[in-house]
Amino acid sequence: MNEFWHIEPRFEAAVKGYFAQPPQAELELEFPVPEKDFNTAGNGASETKNLLKRLGVDSDTLRRIAVAAYEAEINVAAHSKGGIMKCLIYDDLIHIRFQDEGPGIADMDQAMIPGYSTADELVREMGFGAGLGLPNIKKNSDALHILSSANNPTTVELLIFF
Repeated sequence: MNEFWHIEPRFEAAVKGYFAQPPQAELELEFPVPEKDFNTAGNGASETKNLLKRLGVDSDTLRRIAVAAYEAEINVAAHSKGGIMKCLIYDDLIHIRFQDEGPGIADMDQAMIPGYSTADELVREMGFGAGLGLPNIKKNSDALHILSSANNPTTVELLIFF
């Protein structure tokens, strides 16, 4: 199993503490992400952003959450057999976890390079597959954790602090 971590230095202690002993979430949301369904892909990111806006999260943080969640949701729809988006919302952060049904990421280092894509022709015809999904998720997250390997499900977790 390949593992990728990126943690913004100023959040390192908070991220390690969170994963060492995750607290009880105040709100939990869950959204299905169907395979190749680009009509509904992004709905989870949009609903999450709208809820957080109503809860008073600032606009810069909302933008980062929307971008990271949308990119991850599109990746699940485009590159897997579908999956689940689960959001755990706390007073000071959101933890978004994507679990898909494979086929996994064969080369994690290469997948993180802007412009690298394994998107098929259908995905490209729909206007996706530019190879910017994972780099954009990393750029907009305070912490990003990916577990994957070829021919296995992938888990993508991101934390964004408010």
